[in-house]
Amino acid sequence: MYEKVSLFLEKFFLLANFKLFTVGSSAEEEEKRKHAISYDISYFKPGDLLEVPRTLFIHFGIYLGDNMVAHLMPDILPVFTSDHRQIQKVVTNKRLILGVIAKTASIRVDTVDDFAYGGYILVNHMDVLFKNSVLCGEEAVCRAKKLVGTTEYSLLWNNCEHFVTHCRYGTPVSFQTDKFCEIVKMIIRDQRSVLASALLGLASIFYLGLAPSTTLPTILIPFTLWMVG
Repeated sequence: MYEKVSLFLEKFFLLANFKLFTVGSSAEEEEKRKHAISYDISYFKPGDLLEVPRTLFIHFGIYLGDNMVAHLMPDILPVFTSDHRQIQKVVTNKRLILGVIAKTASIRVDTVDDFAYGGYILVNHMDVLFKNSVLCGEEAVCRAKKLVGTTEYSLLWNNCEHFVTHCRYGTPVSFQTDKFCEIVKMIIRDQRSVLASALLGLASIFYLGLAPSTTLPTILIPFTLWMVG
């Protein structure tokens, strides 16, 4: 079932000339492994909060010791199977994106290399924001291990940052989400967005006609942005 859904979406976006999924072959995966950054894990202590900067976001995990990291990853596969061996394979971009859409994730345990996926790692950079709330390493590891398994995913309310801040500081928060919400608020408050949405709406009416499916959003969206702003 999972393969059928993935194949359908892949064909759909291919026809739309929109390459949303990057599906790497085994040769490409091996090439990534060759260029992966090496780490001196002797500097990591159980309970450390690890950060891996990505292109658009930062991925977080809790170091458990013995070269293993617990982290939350959006993943569609647990919806279709309970086979731990299948789920434990490295999450591909396709599985991740489908997991975000389905709001499904797994808190999983991987090696440091699999967690970093070729990126570099920062350690405990959030401690300065939680000076009086850092839990001991043993408690952070215990919390992380208890949560391992399938969980719901929410970009705003339950992502990888919420997981690690709960484990290390006792409070699930996401500064990335806060920044995203602030940007959205700025866009809504900027009255120029009302004009832009109105112009797009008029253009859609011009090209698509005066059907209710086009005229209603054209009126309601600019009005809502104007009222909120």
